[in-house]
Amino acid sequence: MDIDLVDQDFYQRNGAPHDQLAWLRANAPVYRHKGDEERGWPGFWAVTRHADVVHVSRRSDLFSSSRKLALFNEMPEDQRALQRLMMLNQDPPEHTRRRSLVNRGFTPRMIGALEQHIRDICHELVDEAKGRESVDFVRDFAAPLPLYVICELLGAPVEDRDKIFNWSNQMIGAEDPDYAADPSEGPDAAMQVYAYANALAAERRARPREDIATKLIMPDAAGETLTEEEFDLFVLLLVVAGNETTRNAASGGMLAFFEHPEQWRRLVADRSLARTAADEIVRWVSPVNLFRRTATTDTTIGGQEVKEDDKIVVFYSSANRDEEVFADPYTFDIGRDPNPQIGFGGGGAHFCLGNHLAKLELRVLFEVLAERLPNLAQAGPARRLRSNFINGIKDLPVTLS
Repeated sequence: MDIDLVDQDFYQRNGAPHDQLAWLRANAPVYRHKGDEERGWPGFWAVTRHADVVHVSRRSDLFSSSRKLALFNEMPEDQRALQRLMMLNQDPPEHTRRRSLVNRGFTPRMIGALEQHIRDICHELVDEAKGRESVDFVRDFAAPLPLYVICELLGAPVEDRDKIFNWSNQMIGAEDPDYAADPSEGPDAAMQVYAYANALAAERRARPREDIATKLIMPDAAGETLTEEEFDLFVLLLVVAGNETTRNAASGGMLAFFEHPEQWRRLVADRSLARTAADEIVRWVSPVNLFRRTATTDTTIGGQEVKEDDKIVVFYSSANRDEEVFADPYTFDIGRDPNPQIGFGGGGAHFCLGNHLAKLELRVLFEVLAERLPNLAQAGPARRLRSNFINGIKDLPVTLS
């Protein structure tokens, strides 16, 4: 079988390359993937089985997020230095310190307190959509929900959500001409987020509030606080991770319901299934397709020898279809329980900080949709994002009744 797990045009046309990934799990679960000199990235080890993805995720000592960063594309060392200030690109103990500071804003109590607010947002989105001539699930439901929640977390004005939406699109959609016609737009958007975060921090120092931004710029019990650069980069991470994952899980989940209408009927008949549906949506969609690590020493993954400094790429889309872990992995089953999906990471230091918030948003959104729009139907083809990093949907036309 010809293996190419990086072709962005394939992802845009078809979604994740599940046929290739299934073949690799069965025949070469830690596979030496060819590089591309023209595009400037070397060959790498593609890790496709659930157990091996978990192993790589949990052993930051063997597989570094910092040495060559966590994203797939290569980057010059001078650019890496700044990126290492972001939690995504750190290893313990630096990552442990930063995570402990940021955790203050993501306690179960703080997240639980958002449920009614999230429910109110979802009802407002339904009310607004009912007044539109044409409705797009991404534009009218999946995108605004996490943006409203991010504004709530940061204490930012709700009217800023369109700016945040556009910045996120330009950074994540750098390879998609719909979002970034010029390669400079991604870095420019990042600089605008930095400036926005700086202004937000200055405002909170002058006038503290009960929001995550205030908590993060104030010293903790030990007197520790985030530096200005660390805070700016955290806001950047929140704008992307807190928006893109929930938005694309929601839109990919709705598409899955359209493709499996018996599951939608189950949810409409029993909205309590939304709790397990949230995990199944994340498993099915795997909104983040891959992350990169770098081997810190000669070691093995699933019996395959790898060398120090080898590029390791873990594929969550593959791990979440692993036949050894999931019964009928190609069946979308909203009642699946247990569901050891690793769409939020395979555990370890980098397990998604906002996983509880994302699942809460998905659960409440689909509860409200099943209650108020039981006859929701697809009205046109879904258009996918041109990206091998995010399994994203740009447009999903719907009718409400």
